[in-house]
Amino acid sequence: MNKKGHVLNAVLLSIGLGYVFYPAGDVPTFRMIAEVSVPVVLGALFPDVDTAFGKHRKTFHNLPVLAVIYAYPVYFGNLHYVWIGVATHYVLDLLGSKRGLALFYPFEKEFSLPVGVTVSSRWATVVTVVVTGLELAVVAAVVHLDLPVQDLQTTVTSLL
Repeated sequence: MNKKGHVLNAVLLSIGLGYVFYPAGDVPTFRMIAEVSVPVVLGALFPDVDTAFGKHRKTFHNLPVLAVIYAYPVYFGNLHYVWIGVATHYVLDLLGSKRGLALFYPFEKEFSLPVGVTVSSRWATVVTVVVTGLELAVVAAVVHLDLPVQDLQTTVTSLL
C-alpha cells in the first residue's frame, strides 16, 4: 500500500478502536480516539522510512523491528500504541498488496499471501477499508467475546 492507504487505515483503525473499547460514543470514546490516533498514524508511517535508506519492505518491515517498538513503552514509558500502527502497516502490506515482506530481515526471503492488489490499483482504497474492517473485527472479537489468546488464530482464520 501507499502512504495514503496506510494513513487511511490508521485513522479508521483509531476511530474503530475508540468505539470497540468504549461503544457508548461519549467522552471516553473520543478520549481513546484522541489518545491512540497520533501514535497509530506515526507507527503506520514508520516502516516506510526504509524508502529513504536501507531496503524497502525489508529494513523496517520485519518482526524484530515490531518487537523493539512493542517493547519500547515497557522500558521507557512512552510511545504507547505506536506498535499498533507498525503492526497494521505490516498486515496491510501483506493482505493489501502483491509484494511480500522480509519478516525475518536480515534474511532476505520475502513472505507474501496470494491476495492483494498493486499500489496503483483502483481497488487499493477498497482493500484498505476491508483490511481495516477485518483488523477491527479481530480486536472486537477478542475484547467482547472474551476469547482466550489461543483461540485468536482460529478467529482470524474463520474471518478470512
